[in-house]
Amino acid sequence: MSKIVDLQAFREKVLEQKSFAAWQKRFGESYGTHTRLSDLSDKTLFSLAQPGENSSTAFYEIIMGALDLGPSAKFYYLPNDEQMRVVDIHLFLADHVRFEMMRRLGWLTRLPCQDTSLIEMIQRFEASKQQSKLAPPELADSHPEYGAYNLLARGDREVFIRRMLRDAIEAFKKQLGE
Repeated sequence: MSKIVDLQAFREKVLEQKSFAAWQKRFGESYGTHTRLSDLSDKTLFSLAQPGENSSTAFYEIIMGALDLGPSAKFYYLPNDEQMRVVDIHLFLADHVRFEMMRRLGWLTRLPCQDTSLIEMIQRFEASKQQSKLAPPELADSHPEYGAYNLLARGDREVFIRRMLRDAIEAFKKQLGE
């Protein structure tokens, strides 16, 4: 008797393996095609929020896997337009990792793409980027700087939040006890 193969489940498993195999080794945690930023552990989120080569490589691992571009070590062998695409997605994801960190600190309320999986954010990058422009993160009204934030125009509010990123990384580090 022949074995019936669920093609969709098989494709999802292959995508999961390509996208997250390196992360499972790197972070020692399990991830799936439906994993969102809010599903990441604090430790993983903090690691990804750090600027530098380690976090960049981690982002390239998931991006290149999700886009079926090969392992991250092949990044420099990609055509220039593909390299730029990977870098753009990396910067987008890095911002959203930091926004998620700020949400966990209680600094932000609404996040763009908060219900979107990492894989979907990568594979549907342009749509995710547009969604983020339409619904940028918002500072919690309980934050001490909310009064100043609330007086700003919409575009300036995003700049205001981005200026808080270094302080957020430090506060999150203290919260982790590191």
